[in-house]
This record gives sequence, structure tokens and C-alpha cells, in this order.
Amino acid sequence: MAVNDRGTIRRLLAALLTSTAVAMTAVYPSTVMAQGSPLAPEVADGAKMLLRANELTYNQDAERVTAVGGVQINYNSYRMVAQRVEYDQKSGRVMATGNIELIEPGGNRIYADSLDVTDNFGEGFVNSLRVETTDNTRLAAESAERLPEEKMVLNNGVYTACLPCAARPDRAPLWQVKAQKVIRDGKAHTIRLERAQFELFGFSLGRLPFPITVPDETVERKSGILFPRMSVTQKLGFGLTVPYYHVFSPSMDATISPTYYTKQGLLLAGELRNRFETGEHTLRVAGIDQKSPGTFDKGSSDERADQRGMIASKGRFEINPRWTFGWNVMLQSDNNFSKTYRLAGYNTTPFTNDIYLNGLGTRNSFELHNYYFDVQDTDYARTAEKQQAVVYPSLDYTYYAPEPIYGGQLSITSNFTNLSRKQDDFYTEGTSTRFRGLEGSYTRFTTEAEWKRTFTTDEGLLLTPILAARGDGIRHTGNSSPSFNGVTYDGDFESSGGDARYMLTAGLEARYPILMTTATSSHLLEPVAQILARPDEQMAGGLPNEDAQSFVFDATSLFERDKFSGYDRVEGGTRANVGIRYTGTFDNGIGLRGLFGQSYHLAGTNSFDTSDLLNVGAQSGLESDASDYVALAAVDLPQGYSVQGQGRFDEKSFELERADVALTYALPRVSGAVVYTNIQAQPDYGFQKEAEYLKTASSLRINEQWSLSGSTTWDINKNEVIRRGLGVTYADECTVFTVAYTDQPDSADADDWTVTARLSFRTLGEIAVGSTDLDEE
Repeated sequence: MAVNDRGTIRRLLAALLTSTAVAMTAVYPSTVMAQGSPLAPEVADGAKMLLRANELTYNQDAERVTAVGGVQINYNSYRMVAQRVEYDQKSGRVMATGNIELIEPGGNRIYADSLDVTDNFGEGFVNSLRVETTDNTRLAAESAERLPEEKMVLNNGVYTACLPCAARPDRAPLWQVKAQKVIRDGKAHTIRLERAQFELFGFSLGRLPFPITVPDETVERKSGILFPRMSVTQKLGFGLTVPYYHVFSPSMDATISPTYYTKQGLLLAGELRNRFETGEHTLRVAGIDQKSPGTFDKGSSDERADQRGMIASKGRFEINPRWTFGWNVMLQSDNNFSKTYRLAGYNTTPFTNDIYLNGLGTRNSFELHNYYFDVQDTDYARTAEKQQAVVYPSLDYTYYAPEPIYGGQLSITSNFTNLSRKQDDFYTEGTSTRFRGLEGSYTRFTTEAEWKRTFTTDEGLLLTPILAARGDGIRHTGNSSPSFNGVTYDGDFESSGGDARYMLTAGLEARYPILMTTATSSHLLEPVAQILARPDEQMAGGLPNEDAQSFVFDATSLFERDKFSGYDRVEGGTRANVGIRYTGTFDNGIGLRGLFGQSYHLAGTNSFDTSDLLNVGAQSGLESDASDYVALAAVDLPQGYSVQGQGRFDEKSFELERADVALTYALPRVSGAVVYTNIQAQPDYGFQKEAEYLKTASSLRINEQWSLSGSTTWDINKNEVIRRGLGVTYADECTVFTVAYTDQPDSADADDWTVTARLSFRTLGEIAVGSTDLDEE
């Protein structure tokens, strides 16, 4: 009979597709627990429907619509094929049979042998259900039944995120979850797994004797027990953590993580998280009553503590699009608790307590920080922590003029630092006594303006005049004659009180880039010369030095206007910097880079040859009128190799004073790096002996799934390995498994060695044993 009721057929097809989508999308996320499929397709405005079939009839007397033979339905971005589709208007049931395949708009594919549902989607039955999602997850079940009150039952369901083996599709996947029944409650938004079991490599790891109830995909967060974590360490023993997650509100949740250590007992830890319209806040607490403190080294802070604990707070709030306020602070019972028990985010040494206010504009920036440094070590007396400065505050401001000033760029940089220290930080190494920090308070305000402009001559010479002016206001209460172990600082140290200093700079930089090309390569050779005229540094070495303590002269700092690393020292005297840069590229992919140069002190007092609390400039290569030579060379090969080396060579004998060489490689199966460092003895700077280190880190991919990684740090002079690590990783599309071992015999940690592991199942979660980061410490 010809079809003459298109409205009825349209309702049939809409009911069929919607019923299929409801029946199936209501099931397959149940095990995944995170698929965002809707319970019914949303009809787009003006959605068109296309139906194709070998035969389409409408029995008006029986009120039945039937489509038979190669039925194809396209509606609202859904596509469906079946052998036969019937709609009984009297009973209100929609039935489809024969190789049913439904493709959702998102790309998920749903297969079934038969479908029988009511047209109001209240009840229904699906036979031989199979689902393939776009993220390569799979679900199969013998049958699925939709019940009243928004309930769905999946019988004998199997779920996995592993792809089937191409060679043997009948082989069991690496892992899968089976459940005798999966019951989804649409009103309660829960999924109940009855008689569930987990299979690995086709073998069952056991059946759970009790049902499991988990949230469905419509619930973003749900209270409940999370995956357990494990750890194995030398002094703590085996640790098992079973976290519990609790949701208080849409903007507030918490995690309680009790951990039992076989050697030390129960560690209780918790984290409370709050989100607000403009930011977020986290409160963290942890504590333990150690049952075997004697396991730790005698006399250490770990051994002398029974009850141990910490409380930490972290917050970040956006005042407006340009300004951010926040903090990250911790208070603990002793100086090594968080590090010993590896409390994530608080186990570093030193841990930096910070309260900050940051602002970022179009051409300016503002940073305000207050610091307190927790030195986490085994020293019960906390000597190192008492020697650290308490900074309140450190302020940095940078401004760039929006318009050119006399054709050049004007920038202004300011820094304000105020700090205090409870105890002198002095030490002697060999014949060198260094005064790293003075007991008392120290305040400094610095402002510097710089102007520079580049001119290009007709011959291609680039000339850049540089003008800079700086002023400092300083006040300190340190001892006027610092002394340690009978050694008194021999510099002209300023007495307690206020001081002021300034620095003016007039400079000129000249560069002449020369481009040379051949049929297969291009080369850029650029001679560079600078001259910087300045008065002598005022009160050189006579003031505390808090932020310019580290100093390395190499090719990267050759053309710096002020080579000191911080504000407390300022380079004075007239100096010339001369060098030549080279860059080469070849058509075969090879790249070359290089730099060679020297610095000359021309007039005035050499700041690097003056007394300093830390002898910063001593044997740095800049203390003489003609500096040491510095060089850098690098080769980049298209095969994946890159070699870079830089060195400093004595200006008279050309003997090596410092060298850093790095080889990196990234090949199809092997990648890694080898780094060699050589530092000649600098007795006046605190290095009594030559230091040589070799550090390697590499990764070997054995095949598509297995890989090895390792790292080693070798002290060549002592002929001993000071750190080593080894890791094995298996990874495929559904599983990641990692085991790692690290060993630090001479470290200050409570544990000399650590074993870590992680087993992760995609879409389900992971089981962790410690941390798998070989370089975490």
C-alpha cells in the first residue's frame, strides 16, 4: 500500500532514532563514567529527514508502518541502517531488526541485532549491543533493557579502552571490565555494577563480592573512594594510600588521604578546595605519630620527632584582568616533615613561602613578593633555615615608553628589596671565607633608566648609542667588621646606617653584519664591538651582597651592559667588549652557530677586581685588564643530533678555565643528552679543587610499546656516581605501566633510594607507587 501519511512516518523515524540513541547512549557511558553523550538527540532547527528502503508500506487498518530491505535513515545528523523497521501505532512500539548500525553526530558507532522500544522512550529492549566511540573505547553486552522511571539495565556487559588485535581479533584485550549487570538510574544519576570483575591479559583478577555504585556521565563530581596509591621507600617502608573524595557544593570539595606506612604508622592528610568567581583557594593539612623514629639517622630532625605535622594554604585571585593576588605558604612542626613524607607540592628544598601581587600592562609590569624559605634538611637545629633571609618585600617594576624618545626606546626599571636575617651566613671552604648574609636588616631601593637607538649607515654598519642612569638608596644594620672563625673581611665595609650611590653609563655598540651565500649555503658573519664609559663603582664591596652572589662569565654574558647577576653590585669603570658572531645554514639541513670574544677594562677601577663579601669577581676571568677569552660553538644536524660547547680560556696561556659541552640526540628509537661540565679551581671564590661532572639521560624505545630510560650523574674527580636512575615503561593506546628506581647515596634526604611505579588504565584511573619522575628531586 502506498504511503500517504508522511507525518506518521516522520514521527516513526524520529521515534526510532531517538529511541535508539536513548537506549544506547544511556548504556555505554555507564562503565566509562565520563562520556558526555546526551540522553536524546537535540533536534536542530529545520532538520531534514531522508529515508531509503527497498519497500516502504503503511497499513492504515493495522496502523503499522513498515520499511524493509536496506533501510537507511538520515535525520538531525544521525545516520542509521537496518534490514527492517516497524512502527505499531496501536501498541506504540518501534521495532528494528537485522544488523542495526547507528552513527551519532559525534562519530560514535552503535551496533545491535534487534531493537524494541516504546515511542515515548519509557521502556525498551536492545539485543546484542556493541558500541565503538570516537576515543576508541568499546562496550558490548548480550542485551540492554530500558525500564520505567529512567532506569536502564545492561546484561553481561564488557568494557575496554583497548583496540582489538589486528592479527587476532578474537584475542582478549589487554584489560577489560566485566559486570553481570550494569544498572543506570537516570533520576539518581548513578550506575551500579553488580558482580563486577577486572581482567588483565585475559585473566580475572577476582570478582568483587559487593556491588559498586558510581556517578554517571552527567555528574561532573561525586563523593567516593578514589584509586589507591602505593609507595616504597627505605625509611618509611611500604605505604598504601586510599583517598576519599567528598563534594560539599559545586564550588567546594575535599580529599582525605590516609596512608599507612609499615615502618612509621598512619599518616593522615587532607586537602580542602574552594573556587570563587575571581579565584581559588586550597587548604592542606597532614600529620603522623611516628612509631619507629629510630629508623632515621640518629640526631636528625626525622629521628628526634614523634608527632609531626604541617598546614599549608595556597590561593590565587584575579582582582581584574591586569592584577593578580595570591599566596603559597606552609607551616610545619619540624624542618623536614613534608620532604620526608613526599607531600606533593611541598617536598622541595628550600620550599618558598610566597605572598604576591602581580600586575601586567601593555608596556609595563609590576611584581611584589614576600618570601620565607623553608630549608628542608635533617639538621635538628635548623641552622640553614635561620641563615636564610626573610624578604618583606621584593618589588620589581618595568616600564617601556609607548612612543619613541628622540627616535629611541626608553625603559625604566625599579627594584625595592627589604629583608632581615636571624643568623650570619658565613662559611669557610679551603682558604676562602665567604660572607653570604649578615645578621640584621637590609633595605635597598634602585631605579634605572636606559635609552638606546639603532642607526644604520649606507654601508650597512649598525650603530647603537646607549645612555643609562641609575640611583640606589641603601640602609643596613650588619656588623661593620664581619668576621668568621678568626677571619675578618678585609674590604672597606660601610658601617650600619644609610648610604646612596649612583651610576651613569654612556656607551656605543657597533655591528657590521656580512652576508655570504653560495649555491648550497648561507653564512652571516657579524663583528661586534661595544664601549661603555662609566665612573667607578661606589662603595665597591663595602655593602651587603644579597642578590649578586653567583657569577659566571661566558659567551652568553660577553655583551651584557652590567655583567653582575643582581642589583647589589653594579659594574663600574670603562670597558670594551669585542667579539664576532657566526651563523651558517646549509641546504642539507646542517646549521652552525658560533661566538668568540674578549672584554677589556680600559679605565677606572675594575669592579671584578675589588674586595667583596663573597669574592664574586675573583678568578672569574674579568679581574684583569684583558679578560679571558670566551667562545661558543654549536652544530645542529638534520639526523637529530645537536652539539653545543662553550668555554673560557686563560687570556695569557689559553688554558681551559671552564667548559660546558652538551650533546643532544633525538633519533627514531633513541633520544637523550650528555652534558659535561669542567670548572677549574677558584680558591678565592670558594672552589678549592677542579670540578668535573658528566650527566647523561637517555631513552630507548625497544618497540611500539616498551621503552627504557635512565639517568646518571658522575663526579669524575671523585670517581663516583652521585645520582642514578632507571625506568621501564610500557605504553599503548589504553595502558601505561612504569617502574623506576633512583639512588642518591650522598644526598641529604631521609631516604637514599626510592622505587616508584604507575599503572594507568585509560578512562578508568591509575594505581601509583610513589612518583615516576626520575628527576623529581
